[in-house]
Amino acid sequence: MADYMNVVQSWLDGNYDQQTKGEILRLRNNDPVALEDAFYRKLEFGTGGLRGKMGVGTNRMNKYTVGMATQGLANYIKKNVEGDDIKVCISYDSRNNSKLFAKITADVLSANGLHVYIFDNIRPTPELSYSIRKVGALAGVMVTASHNPKEYNGYKVFWADGGQITSPVDKDIVAEVNAINDPSEVKFDPSAVENPGTVELMGAEMDESYLSDILSLTLSPEAVAKHTDLKMVYTPLHGTGVRIARTAIERLGFKNVYHVIEQDMSDGDFPTVKSPNPEETAAMQMALDEADKVGAELVMATDPDADRMGIAVRDNEGKMVLLNGNQTASILTYYILTRWSELGKLNGKQYIVKTIVTTELLPAIAAKFGVKTYNVLTGFKYIAEVVKKNEGVAQFVCGGEESYGFNIGEFVRDKDAPVACAMVAECAAWCAEQGMTLYQFLQKIYAEIGYYKENMKYIVREGKAGAEEIDAMMADFRQNPPKEIAGCPVVEVKDYNQPEKTGLPKSNVLQFFSKDGDVVTVRPSGTEPKIKFYFGAKGADADAKIEALKSQFIK
Repeated sequence: MADYMNVVQSWLDGNYDQQTKGEILRLRNNDPVALEDAFYRKLEFGTGGLRGKMGVGTNRMNKYTVGMATQGLANYIKKNVEGDDIKVCISYDSRNNSKLFAKITADVLSANGLHVYIFDNIRPTPELSYSIRKVGALAGVMVTASHNPKEYNGYKVFWADGGQITSPVDKDIVAEVNAINDPSEVKFDPSAVENPGTVELMGAEMDESYLSDILSLTLSPEAVAKHTDLKMVYTPLHGTGVRIARTAIERLGFKNVYHVIEQDMSDGDFPTVKSPNPEETAAMQMALDEADKVGAELVMATDPDADRMGIAVRDNEGKMVLLNGNQTASILTYYILTRWSELGKLNGKQYIVKTIVTTELLPAIAAKFGVKTYNVLTGFKYIAEVVKKNEGVAQFVCGGEESYGFNIGEFVRDKDAPVACAMVAECAAWCAEQGMTLYQFLQKIYAEIGYYKENMKYIVREGKAGAEEIDAMMADFRQNPPKEIAGCPVVEVKDYNQPEKTGLPKSNVLQFFSKDGDVVTVRPSGTEPKIKFYFGAKGADADAKIEALKSQFIK
């Protein structure tokens, strides 16, 4: 009998509810492949938390795996932090079971004597980050699987600075979570302990504070006042942005903010889209149709937990075109630094941050304004880490990543779609005041700084066999790196598994740089069964080079 079958039997014999046991029996009788995938390993509590498909088993998101993860977090806190009133904030998105998992998290933390602040309804990830610092919490938990398909859910852990946990805290929490081997070790019921912690609701008051701080970042109020009639469409894609992002745009003063009524409904089945990911054209289609119907100049969409934003703008022929995360980040960075310069806010102590897979156009823009750029590993937690280290020393202006994440200012320590939506709308008004569109503004940036082109492709490999295949692909790239990319010699290979050479934390990422300055990055996804390829090229022939790179690496 395979080892995982021993685990299956332990669930059938153990203190698990009858519904769970019934589903295990159904899988055992009808779908042994799915049973193996559900039990062949423990769902990994990585350095950011949990993420996986929902269902029964050790390799799934369910009330038991969530409870054990939360008990591990509580154990770490109790062992390492002193205090009589240790606070933890909790939020959740619109996904199926998110509210249930958030309640379980609150119950377990409370049963361990911690003071819990939980939102009264769905709220964006950036507002969770904001609330941690606002109430003086030690930690936070966001129940979300971000833009993953509907079958997934997840559990992100944040720390006192409002950023997702990083080393060494992350590894120490992971160790405590991995030490929990059975649900019997979890304090699920706060009524069963003598002195449970307090549980308090957060709601409208936190919303108002967050919105006020978003609006305080406004750089061009005069331009907004002159162009309040700009037509734009916003959709939350059935997620949490419906509560905050649209309100932020309207409070700036914009009067013609249209929406997709069907997608304003919070629904974890995401009935109008295959995947609630603003990176995908199909997810944006209903908003694009609405824009053509009303004659809007701008479309904005946010993912279920409203930390990522995608936009579409009208090109020079009046057709709606989607911009990628690199292009949106470039527009926002150039606009913000332009206004900071004009307002006399740049004094040499400012900086931006990007991830290693994000466009090299960002540091080129920053250099034009004499602003420093930090380059960090993929993941906004590393951007937040730079902000934390520079508190009181230098000023964070903005930061972005190619995967549609962006943030402005230091109120929130994660990617923030509501603030990005507000700033894109404001930038559109500023562009209108300059006599151009957002698309023409991007063209102006390319003409002035240089043409940069990026693209990302991925290969999906599901299950245990898929994970092994992805590992084998990475091993092959390490042993046999390409000698040229897009017909140009490779002059540098960066292996981020060697932190002593990169100066960054260890990570399973490879980069290949050509003599022309083009780059290919290869990395397995940390949250999905994918291996990702990021292509970057520059120069007049960048489009052709990107196509050559895709043909070379995607078989």
